[in-house]
Amino acid sequence: MVMVTRNCDIVVFGATGFTGRLAAEYLAEHLPPGARWAIAGRSARKLEAVRDGLGLPDLPILVADSADPAALAKVAASTRVLITTVGPYLKYGEALVKACAEAGTDYLDLAAEQEFVDTMFVKYRAAATANGARIVHSAGFDSVPHDLGTYITVKHLPEDVPITVDGVVQTSADFSGGTYHTVVNYLARLRQWRAAARARAAVEGQPTGRRSRNPSAWPARRFGLWLVPFPGVDGQNIAYSGRLLDRYGPDFTYRHWIGTRRFPAAAGIIGLVGTLLVGAQIKPLRSVLLRLKDSGAGPTEEVRAKSTFTATFHGTGGGRHVVCRVSGGDPGYTETAKILGEAAMSLAFDDLPRTIGPVTPAAAMGDALIDRLVRAGITFELVEQRVEQRQAGSST
Repeated sequence: MVMVTRNCDIVVFGATGFTGRLAAEYLAEHLPPGARWAIAGRSARKLEAVRDGLGLPDLPILVADSADPAALAKVAASTRVLITTVGPYLKYGEALVKACAEAGTDYLDLAAEQEFVDTMFVKYRAAATANGARIVHSAGFDSVPHDLGTYITVKHLPEDVPITVDGVVQTSADFSGGTYHTVVNYLARLRQWRAAARARAAVEGQPTGRRSRNPSAWPARRFGLWLVPFPGVDGQNIAYSGRLLDRYGPDFTYRHWIGTRRFPAAAGIIGLVGTLLVGAQIKPLRSVLLRLKDSGAGPTEEVRAKSTFTATFHGTGGGRHVVCRVSGGDPGYTETAKILGEAAMSLAFDDLPRTIGPVTPAAAMGDALIDRLVRAGITFELVEQRVEQRQAGSST
């Protein structure tokens, strides 16, 4: 274990960006009395402006550039928990993961880039484990509602049986410029992503029966919706929770879907992804695609106020079927800032199970984070539970 003197409980790195500022605003309103925290970034002037906007003239600011490993090491060593909202993480994220792993500092990000998550696992798992750091990726809308929604679904099913969960996401929100850029760049790096996944599997070892998969590239009609397979970071993170937590049973499968009521909308999603996939492979076309949406663009406050999401989880195992649902407001910004802030406070202040190294929200925080998010206004509910008809003659 690394022993250092820490002046802060939580540091928000990237507080001058749009999402970072929202996270800082959330913490300013919800941190418990006596909590020690700071904001960090590369521009002292912009950090001072954020501090002034928060109305906290005594809030410490830490100046560090994501390209300055020595400065980042000082920031990491100054706090118990570090949040970073500075992406794309493939470009800007590694030095902070390294700094936190070496300092024994708990780390949270919003990474939706599976290649980044897998690469960080391979490179810094040993250091984080040796120094007692918890490295938690994808701690916003990707992937906390899906990870914790699967977690509560599994808990309503029998133990020590094969389990399958289908997660179906629906939202009225517009995606941000940052999300759009992440998707295009992700599609352009499929070869690298697959190589990173293989490297991680070689280091981690893949227990049999712990899978994340979607069986088709085409829409399917199930649960009263048209479902479009979504092979993003969410499913991979949930599969990792299944490998970390014995409660997920001896054979766990998670399938991740986008749900829509109308087939044309489902077909449109497939068409959009196909267009981006083809265009992302050709550098000139990729440049054109990236110019279509500013990476810093996001929905207005008015639009965010009207946006909602639901994530519904259909779980089967041991002859039982359960349906659980997680729902909330604008997923891309408002709820992401809330989730990130509550996750940081959970790591800093809650009595949690002992975990170290790369972990998921479900494995690291589980019930404690669910309790926090419920108090913060995100709904977790059991919608239905029954005995499967093919295995029993009555339902409950």
